[in-house]
Amino acid sequence: MFWLKKNLPKLVLTPSLGILSWFVYGFIFWTIYISFTKSKMLPRYEFWGIDQYIRLWKMPRWHVAVENLLIFTVLFIILCIAIGILLSILLDQKIRAEGFLRTIYLYPMALSFIVTGTAWKWVLNPTLGIEKFAHDMGFETFKFDWLVTPEMSIYTIVIAGVWQSSGFIMAIFLAGLRSVDDEIIKAAKIDGAGIFSIYSKIILPMMRPVFMSAIVILVHLSIKSYDLIIALTSGGPGISSDMPAVFMTTMAFHRSEVGLASASAIMMFLTVSAIVVPYLYSELKREDAR
Repeated sequence: MFWLKKNLPKLVLTPSLGILSWFVYGFIFWTIYISFTKSKMLPRYEFWGIDQYIRLWKMPRWHVAVENLLIFTVLFIILCIAIGILLSILLDQKIRAEGFLRTIYLYPMALSFIVTGTAWKWVLNPTLGIEKFAHDMGFETFKFDWLVTPEMSIYTIVIAGVWQSSGFIMAIFLAGLRSVDDEIIKAAKIDGAGIFSIYSKIILPMMRPVFMSAIVILVHLSIKSYDLIIALTSGGPGISSDMPAVFMTTMAFHRSEVGLASASAIMMFLTVSAIVVPYLYSELKREDAR
C-alpha cells in the first residue's frame, strides 16, 4: 500500500507521457528516417541515403524559400523587438490609460494568423485597401502594390507578422521592466541620469534573459508561419513569397514527394534546434551557477 501511494503520480502520468512521447518524438524519428528514403505518395522504407537532401538543395524553389525565411526572420525579430521595447517603455511610465492601451496592443495576438493574413490581404490589395483609399482622397499618383509585386511580396508578410506579434513582445518586456528594482532607477535619477540613459545603459542591459526569450519565441513563430503566408499571399506571386513551411506542405500534399518534404522538415527542425538548444544550455548553466 505504501509503494502504491508513493508511486501513484508516476503510474498516473506514465500512460500520458508514453503516448505524448510516441506522437512527438516517435514521429520526429520517423520523419528523419523517411527523409533518407525514396518515398513518393506513400512512405517507402528502403534506405536511399542522402539523395533527398541533395535534391532539396539543388532546387531553386528551396533556395527562394530559405532566402525569404532569412529576410522575414531578421526583419520580424528586429521590428518586433524594437516596437515591443518602445511600447513597454511607454507603458512603464504608469500612464493613466495603461490598461486600455495594453489591451489594444495585445489584441492582435488574440487573432489567428489566418485572420491576420486575410485582414491584411484586404488592406494591402491595390483595388481595395491603402492604395484605393489614397486615390479616393485625391492622391492619384500614390502607389502601394507590394502584395502583387514579386520583389516586395515578402515584406507584406513582415508587416502583417509584426503587427500581430509586437504587442506580445511588448508584454514580455513590460513584465521584465516591472521586475527591475525601483531603487536602481531612483539612484540613477539622483545621479542625474535621464530617462533615455536609464533605459539604454542600465535597465535594458539587465534584461538579457528577456531578450533571449523574445528572440527564441520570434524565431519559432517565423519558421512556422505557414498559415499567415497562405492567407496573405499563398506563396505568390509565383513563388516570390514562398517559405520552407509552404514548400514542405506543397511537396507532401500536392507533389506527392513525401521523402523530399521530410528532408525539408528536418532542415527546419535543425534550424530551430540550432537556436533553442544553445539557449536552453546557457539558461541551465546559469541556473547551476546560482
